[in-house]
Amino acid sequence: MALDILIRGGTVIDGTGGDRFRADVAISEGRIEAIGPLEGAVAARIIDASFQVVTPGFIDMHSHSDVTLLDDPGGESKVHQGVTIEVTGNCSYTPYPSGVAGPKGLQEGMGTTMSSVVEWDWETLDEWAARVDDNGVSINIAPQLGQGALRLAAGAVQARPATEDQMRAMKRLAAEAMEQGAFSMSTALNLSPSSYAPTEEVIELCRTVAQYDNAFYVTHARTGAGRFVSMIEEAVAIGHGAEIPVQFSHISITDARSFGIGPEMVGVIERARAGGLDITYDVYPYTAAGIDLNQLIPLWTQEGGTEAFMARLADPDLHGRALQEMRDGVDGKLPSEWGKIVIAFSGSEANQDKVGRSVEDISESTGVEPAELVLRLIEEERDIIGAVIHNRIESDIRFFLGQSTAMYGSDGNAISPTGSYGKTQPHPRFYGTYPRILGRYVREQPAVLTLEDAIHKMSGFPAQRLGLRERGLLKKGLIADLVVLDPETVIDNATFDDPHQYPDGIPHVLVAGEPVVLNGKHTGARPGRVLRRGAA
Repeated sequence: MALDILIRGGTVIDGTGGDRFRADVAISEGRIEAIGPLEGAVAARIIDASFQVVTPGFIDMHSHSDVTLLDDPGGESKVHQGVTIEVTGNCSYTPYPSGVAGPKGLQEGMGTTMSSVVEWDWETLDEWAARVDDNGVSINIAPQLGQGALRLAAGAVQARPATEDQMRAMKRLAAEAMEQGAFSMSTALNLSPSSYAPTEEVIELCRTVAQYDNAFYVTHARTGAGRFVSMIEEAVAIGHGAEIPVQFSHISITDARSFGIGPEMVGVIERARAGGLDITYDVYPYTAAGIDLNQLIPLWTQEGGTEAFMARLADPDLHGRALQEMRDGVDGKLPSEWGKIVIAFSGSEANQDKVGRSVEDISESTGVEPAELVLRLIEEERDIIGAVIHNRIESDIRFFLGQSTAMYGSDGNAISPTGSYGKTQPHPRFYGTYPRILGRYVREQPAVLTLEDAIHKMSGFPAQRLGLRERGLLKKGLIADLVVLDPETVIDNATFDDPHQYPDGIPHVLVAGEPVVLNGKHTGARPGRVLRRGAA
């Protein structure tokens, strides 16, 4: 048997959740040719996996790499973790469709989350995908459709339900994106302009999406004081109302008054599943979040797009009103703890000295009140400024990670230490999510879950949600997106102070049978591509 690659002597965990077993893995023409004892096999390349584990490539169910993979097509921060598929288009953000906003208007409206050095010149999912594929990319992308982008594309940027004309436009654009291969539609019902949609409007859009095979709905829900249960109930209501599967994004508890209510939240999901709704969630293993700084100020300031937003902040009366609401606690939330909010990204050189410093620290050194400082930074950066916020507790994280309805997503971008994000200080989840789970929550005691369970939640389970037929499992005949890892040493190295650090214990990563990471080094190969729903 002549092969391209033979992974010899490893222990296979196939992504189904079943027991591990010893086997060689043979790869030919990008696919898994054979699994088992293959002593007589001949291959162009031999990878020694003795004392190591061979698994399917990991699927990041919640990423924002839609355009960072144009800036950094090697996807270094993710592929070094073993990620071979980035699920993009989360939290209502996508770089398509542009509609009446046009590419430039859509790019500006997407804010920090979709910040890129690339100037957008495409209008549709197809055109964006062609740009990515033509440029080349090291890992695969499973694109979703952002409802916030739909609102911008239809001109629905006011804090009110969409008009009949706007709904017709959004449905047409949604159908177009789904026909071009989008896997789902996402919302961000606590962010502008996605949050302006009432529940019934989301249900109506989801009914359009639900007509397509294997499509589902994914939501960054309506968070806020006392809403940790009701936000899941709304997601369930949308799922039932549109008869569509639901993926609940980055589940967490971010208000100290509600810490510990995870069982009540997951109980809503379990009851919905018992009632016939296919609903699952994703979570990341950190007690801090990454945010756009505008998430700390009242939503009403952001209505109508960037120019209207900046005009309100420049108005003394409206500026003062926003400032007072921030002091009191926006939307019933506790007032921000400024020492726990650290600037991660600035869109200009003028504020680079603030990256890596807390709002409290900057306030003390400048003499500007923290809330006022935040408003000034947003004005100066025209809303292109991000932060890390420490706002949750370890026991809640451990609970959510271990549940049967959980899969994992980084909520981070595929970037590199030398790329356009190299001078930023992003959340360490960009570099560490998957090895952190495998080390801290699987190997270290007390363990949250077994290695077989963790790999299932990283590969086979999300592949099932996405409807992938040829990826996500280590089975004969499937595409060879594979990871070789050392279960005794795998661990994250990225920290909040020094996030641009690759993990240990993941020496080899293959995408479509081609080594992208070999002996711990990126090979420069770009065998990835944009996948399409139903043809992936």
